[in-house]
Amino acid sequence: MKSHEATKPMAGAQRRRKPAVKTGVAKSTAKPTSKSAKSASKTSKTPRKPSSRKPRTAFGRWMRRGGKRVRSVKKFVVTVVAAVIAAVFVFGMGVVVYKQMSITLAKNRQAKYVRQYDFDPGNIISDTQFFNTKSMGTYEVQQFLDKHGAKCSGDLCLKNYTVTTLDEKADRLCDGYKGGQQQSAAQVIDGAARSCGISQKVLLVMLEKEQGLVSTTTPSEARYKAALGLSCPDDGPCDPKHGGFFNQVYGAARRFKYYQAHESMYNFHAGQLNYVQYHPQSSCGGANVWIENDATALLYIYTPYQPNVRALQAGLGEGDSCSSYGNRNFSILYDAWFGDPRAS
Repeated sequence: MKSHEATKPMAGAQRRRKPAVKTGVAKSTAKPTSKSAKSASKTSKTPRKPSSRKPRTAFGRWMRRGGKRVRSVKKFVVTVVAAVIAAVFVFGMGVVVYKQMSITLAKNRQAKYVRQYDFDPGNIISDTQFFNTKSMGTYEVQQFLDKHGAKCSGDLCLKNYTVTTLDEKADRLCDGYKGGQQQSAAQVIDGAARSCGISQKVLLVMLEKEQGLVSTTTPSEARYKAALGLSCPDDGPCDPKHGGFFNQVYGAARRFKYYQAHESMYNFHAGQLNYVQYHPQSSCGGANVWIENDATALLYIYTPYQPNVRALQAGLGEGDSCSSYGNRNFSILYDAWFGDPRAS
């Protein structure tokens, strides 16, 4: 007979076992006991990813738009544009430096001419003297003509010359002119000078340098028709509508004022570097001139050439085939008759 005790289960055999702990790092249930422990816990976390905040500027946002290829194209375009801007800046600085060097060279050349020949291509006559209408009166002009035309005899001599003139209306350039019968050359010169604001001395020098009318002993009507060379181009005949003594004198005085009022239309400007030829033939060349004042610019507009070295060396004589003499003669004659034209 089997023992009943052998068939009874062992005590506690029917109780459930506790689940086994899984392998791996178990979560800690202990709380940090200090600030240092908290800090250590933070540093053990995974590093943050780079910030994905949007750029603050519109340009930055524009650069970020689009796919990778679009952004590459944008970057290339920006690089090219930046390079072009830098090149333009460098070129501009080069132009400024070159211009300043050209001005310095022109001024040095002009100073050399003053020392050697007493002629300054950039300051042929001062504004003060050019526009001084009180430099002479009719009586003083007549005395001057008598003195410098003493060797001339006859009615065609400038000191004895008379002409009938017509009235000229006042306009924005001149104050007009009161015509009359048998007006003397001195009256015409003084009247035109005062009306248009040009010195009587300037008109006298112009009459001599263009046709030699002040000192000639062999005057002619042809000389009076082109007395100041007004509208007489180098490559053609004079314009007949400007012919005659009065038309030449009054017209030249008015023309200077027209040039002054419309300077921007012409090639010569005060306070700038100007290229001035030596001769009507362009192959003769020219040189840069720093024109200092309005009066000198007006003389160049009227006679657009400067003397070359040969012309300056010759005084009132002839230079070479590339020499011109108009502005050189103006300076020499003015200085001989009235003193330094550059004096203020």
